[in-house]
Amino acid sequence: MHREREREREREREREMEPANCKKYGIPLYGASWISDDNYLVFAGGGGEGRSGIRNALLLARFDFESNCLNDQPVAKLGTGSDLPYRMAVHPGGDGVICSLPKSCRCFEWDTVKSTDGNKLGLKPSDKVIDELEDVGQQLALIFNNDGSVLALGGEDGKLRVFKWPSMEIILDVSNAHASVKDLDFSPDGKFLVSVGSGGPGRVWDVTSSKPVASLSKEHDEVFGFCKFSCSERNPVLCITAMRGQGGSIVKWDTSSWKRASTKHVVRDPVCAFNASADGMLLAVGTIQGDVLIITSANMHVQNVVRKAHLGLVTALMFSQDSRALVSVSLDSSARVTMIKDAKRNGLSLWIIVLVILLAIAGYYVKTKGTHGRFYGRDQSSICFYRNQELVDQSRACISLKRTLDAFLHTLKLKGSYLDTWKQIRRMKSSGKLESYFLHIFVFL
Repeated sequence: MHREREREREREREREMEPANCKKYGIPLYGASWISDDNYLVFAGGGGEGRSGIRNALLLARFDFESNCLNDQPVAKLGTGSDLPYRMAVHPGGDGVICSLPKSCRCFEWDTVKSTDGNKLGLKPSDKVIDELEDVGQQLALIFNNDGSVLALGGEDGKLRVFKWPSMEIILDVSNAHASVKDLDFSPDGKFLVSVGSGGPGRVWDVTSSKPVASLSKEHDEVFGFCKFSCSERNPVLCITAMRGQGGSIVKWDTSSWKRASTKHVVRDPVCAFNASADGMLLAVGTIQGDVLIITSANMHVQNVVRKAHLGLVTALMFSQDSRALVSVSLDSSARVTMIKDAKRNGLSLWIIVLVILLAIAGYYVKTKGTHGRFYGRDQSSICFYRNQELVDQSRACISLKRTLDAFLHTLKLKGSYLDTWKQIRRMKSSGKLESYFLHIFVFL
């Protein structure tokens, strides 16, 4: 009894020391995902088989974006017995979550739980038993396509399975896709599926024809780890993490030709988790040292590094659907939510752009004023004439400046009030278009 009290006091002291956006939930965590409304998170983990005394369970937690705070305790907890939920896929249409267990996969459904604070989201086992996912062995990768109509699974035994959902009609069934499947991802349009595994190259599969269409070869001593499509407004880019002797790199592939486009070394430590934001602007990397890196997809610059985000290796990462937050989990039982700094999403602050515009305007005004200052020092009538002329020219300069700015905004294809224009500039900034138009300022001014 005395020991239990001491342990509880120790837990309380740990909670007080934890930042509001990072909480420990008492079990090693292997999977994490946002749920459709982006206020709830689902975690999967546990102590595995045996008598470790650590339960295997699915957890639900809430995150408050305004206060940047995670729940101290899960809002719901559902045990899975002796089966460890190792990987999971949340259905994008709200049709529950599928978890991979040591020997099979199991479905769980969302439940509405009444409480004193109102209705809360809960979890319950699904009555639906999917025969096609029974006795399939440990699955290391599970993913739905964007509309939730197709489910793909990759096994520890190297087998790749793709089904129509929820009919479970087989689309693809390949026994030796890899020695062991590590990761899977669908292209934004759902036409292609990319798989990477231990040994051999990555592979690209046409979901419609159920045939392989490309092989993604390795260079030198590379070891592929994870794959994600970066879905910007332009052509989507495939990103694959690769390990070499000097650390972790991200390899980009052209999805029109499936040829290697670039390789960027990003971190010294091995990469053990990887994700891409839904808007295609950001990538996230987790390391075995517990660090989390947020990387700008366009130029591969590291935007933010959270050193020692976790005490153990990072096991899973996932951006929220609106790309404003990143959740990471670890074997140390912790979950952390990192807010994304929007002002630097594309590596160039909006305030820097505004400052440059203001400096350009000021320089234009000084230049215009200075052209008339050289006439001063003459007789009084000349001074009056030039002063009047200066006012006229300054008025013309203002009109010219307004036309210049209007032309600049027209070049950016922006319309409406100044407030609307500012909002449009922010949207262009987030989509990556603004930098390409930025030199027009100097052309006009």
